[in-house]
Amino acid sequence: MGNLYTLIMAGGSGTRFWPRSKTEKPKQYLNIFGDDSLLQDTIKRFATFTENENIYIVSSATQAKVLEAQAPMLPQKNLIYEPVGKNTLPCIGLAAMYAELENPDGIMVVSPSDHLIENNKLFKDTVLAAAKIADEKDGIVTIGITPTYPATGYGYVQTAEDITGAEKIKQFKVERFVEKPDEATATKYLMQGGFYWNSGLFVFKVSVFLKAVAEFAPELYADLRKIQADLGNPTYNQTLDTIYRAVQGISVDYGIMEHAKNIYLVEGNFDWNDLGSWESVYLADEKKDENGNAGAGETILLDTRNSYVYSEGEELVAVVGLEDVIVVRDGNTTLVCKRDNAEDIKKIVDQLKAENKKQYL
Repeated sequence: MGNLYTLIMAGGSGTRFWPRSKTEKPKQYLNIFGDDSLLQDTIKRFATFTENENIYIVSSATQAKVLEAQAPMLPQKNLIYEPVGKNTLPCIGLAAMYAELENPDGIMVVSPSDHLIENNKLFKDTVLAAAKIADEKDGIVTIGITPTYPATGYGYVQTAEDITGAEKIKQFKVERFVEKPDEATATKYLMQGGFYWNSGLFVFKVSVFLKAVAEFAPELYADLRKIQADLGNPTYNQTLDTIYRAVQGISVDYGIMEHAKNIYLVEGNFDWNDLGSWESVYLADEKKDENGNAGAGETILLDTRNSYVYSEGEELVAVVGLEDVIVVRDGNTTLVCKRDNAEDIKKIVDQLKAENKKQYL
């Protein structure tokens, strides 16, 4: 599809991946698996069916140096920098304003930059199926992941009418988006059926999405139009900075998906992991040793089991007699925690910020 565009959202701070994830080089720029970063893997995945000049990335201005180093294959004008993070709706809206100038009826795929996705052929087929719906039905399409357990860390999407017809990949009208549930509710969803994990992958015609922004977030729409009007002018960066800092931060789920009626879902059955923490990295790592340990770098593990141990560069990390721990050594910082407490790592970052210890961030 020559009118297919991709937006990769790469502005996150990745606090759960401290100490490797730092302000100037957060999670999406790290090579968690293999030699390429998660962002580079994402670019390559989309480049198999999207022209490079149609791939946009929105990131933080503080990450400009690392983004430009990791994405030399993309046009400089396609790298969009937010002055400050404002959640997903302003981010997507800003990129849509860029894409509209190229092709208002282009189909845009929105993707996080830091997910682990395997089976790229099935991923491509799923995205193109969603793009077909977006084109033919003027719909906003989400890709829903078939749930495999009662997860409480994901939002859910409840489906309504099955519109699959003769298509190979299942497709539905959407009934509603649901907030992250407790375990009992998530279990009920799985037993009931018709619920999918919200992957954060969206597909829509640029003009259709901007119409929804105008309807459901009119103040943001007006501000984005002011920014777009100054694109290419010497005053653009100042205009962007002034206006964007004042817009309301809101997610695309809250701002659009929970209100619009033309919402569809395409079933995603490719291997997917949102890599939300070091614990999820441990679980996704297929190269565990005979004691269930994973990780990388210079490490010695004695009488240690079911743990994730990582060391940057030539620094040696030795672990003796521990089970179910995460140990990450990077530069002037070292993390040691129980795997069960992986979600609490962001609290360390909050404390370091509160104590103004920027040298560790």
